[in-house]
Amino acid sequence: MTMSACATVAQVRFRELKSRIGLAAFIGVAAWVMAPSVWPMWWFFAVVVTQYLDEIVFRPIRLDPDRSIGRGYKILCCAVTSLSVIVYAGITAYLWFRGGDVGKIFAMVQGTGGLLHVSLHMHHDRPLLFSAVVPHSAYFLGLPLIGALLSQNWIELLIPVGGLLYMAHLVVAVRQSSMTNKVLRDAKQEADEQRRNAEIASAAKSDFLAVVSHEIRTPMNAVISAGNLLRRTRLSGPQKTHVSMLTDAGDVLMGLLNDVLDFSKIEAGKMQMEAAEMDVRERLASLKRLWEPRAQAGGVALKVVVAPDVPDCLRTDPLRFQQILFNLMSNAVKFTAEGEIRVAVDWNEIDAQLIVAVHDSGCGIPPDRLVEVFNSFEQADVGTTRRFGGTGLGLAISRRLAELMGGTLVVDSVEGEGATFTLVLPVEIMVRSAPAPVSHLPGSEAGSLAGRSILAAEDHAVNRQILTLLLEPHGCRLTLVENGALAVEMAAVERFDAILMDMQMPVMDGIEASVRLRQVGLNRDTPIIALTANAMETHREAWQAAGVNVFLTKPIDPATLAGALLDACIEDRVVPPEVDLAAG
Repeated sequence: MTMSACATVAQVRFRELKSRIGLAAFIGVAAWVMAPSVWPMWWFFAVVVTQYLDEIVFRPIRLDPDRSIGRGYKILCCAVTSLSVIVYAGITAYLWFRGGDVGKIFAMVQGTGGLLHVSLHMHHDRPLLFSAVVPHSAYFLGLPLIGALLSQNWIELLIPVGGLLYMAHLVVAVRQSSMTNKVLRDAKQEADEQRRNAEIASAAKSDFLAVVSHEIRTPMNAVISAGNLLRRTRLSGPQKTHVSMLTDAGDVLMGLLNDVLDFSKIEAGKMQMEAAEMDVRERLASLKRLWEPRAQAGGVALKVVVAPDVPDCLRTDPLRFQQILFNLMSNAVKFTAEGEIRVAVDWNEIDAQLIVAVHDSGCGIPPDRLVEVFNSFEQADVGTTRRFGGTGLGLAISRRLAELMGGTLVVDSVEGEGATFTLVLPVEIMVRSAPAPVSHLPGSEAGSLAGRSILAAEDHAVNRQILTLLLEPHGCRLTLVENGALAVEMAAVERFDAILMDMQMPVMDGIEASVRLRQVGLNRDTPIIALTANAMETHREAWQAAGVNVFLTKPIDPATLAGALLDACIEDRVVPPEVDLAAG
């Protein structure tokens, strides 16, 4: 306790060194004006010497606050402090006896200021505080007492009495200040501790979500992929129903998992928006194709109306735009038992805003719950989750995404008559760019994976089997290895059209293998597609740093995987226009 307190005092005195010397110069000039002589000059010289002596003595503990302080060094610090105060406050004696009435008043004012200063700035260490307060008190109380005795004017004895009262108040004030400072320090320490605990808890939560995501996605990959593979076979009516139940349940589970991960990214401030061209009508048509069968299955009509003045091509984040509308449509289908769902799209030309209103004729939202529908884990009533499922995160995520995109998402509802969710997004009108002509090597077949050579690194036997069943029907030649090290070895001896890479594998993980592949060899420029159950944003960033072209997460979507491979293979076969294919 003493060591840290002494170091604090040393640092405070060093910060105020120039201020004390500057103030001493002003006091010396004032003393010379009130009582001209050489003594103020000599006093100022003595102040400078003692102040720098004070700095020399306190310097070791100031530069090394954790330094061990011996008894001798502490006594030296107290002695130098007393000497500095005796010299600094000595001008009050000169002013008291040589400055007349004005000098006496000046001396008392300086004494009160000196006592206040050392009390507030040196209360951290009691021995040093006493070393400074005692000399100041001697001048502050002793000068008027000696003056009264010499002049025999006993009424002047009231001055030291008033000084005692001042010092009593000062003690109370300093004690209160010290207690307040201690409370603030304790509160700051507690806040720092809570912040550290929160950071640890946040890191633990992120680690937990990463592990849970990976461990859930791995078996879900087998479940959903097996369901998709079953759909390709000849099934009876009941079997098709069972497969649909299987895949629908898998989609629900993945939706819940993705909601939790997205919400976690938004809460951590790691959700990043991207800007790209988006065909508005095509995106809405895709949304209708997806949700119209589900709505009609429940006896609900789905209508999508786009105003004529809505531009065809806009610049925004297409993925997040689709995610918001997906959540709104999911909410509308879930809570609408009859009637219709209407998606109306309008355009605000003045502010360049796209306005999408999703109206349903469902049960509506009670007025007292309307303000809570966008809260995390909140739904209209406590029985909603049991009756309709969901985490209560969809609308919360949608509003957060809308805000991150610079827009708004609001709701208007009348209980029993339905609800209208209105999304307003600032966008940029784009002129649709014509697709660039692509030249392929002779014999290549656009839109087909037939004949392509693909290397896949996957440690899980079931996942390797799923990749085989998904890709071999496309006519590609698939080479399977169990870890990144084997992938690097195979890539060193054979040229591939594309490489699929898992992340967590024994011997060598996918990121390290990708980095090595990018350094040298036959497949240095071969497109690498990350196909992993690690779906956190940190994983995506790690893959990007390793030079991976595409990031796909498990469960494997057959169409997405085939599309990514096709794009990679076509890109790999592109020939620059200036190359003469007939040459050589």
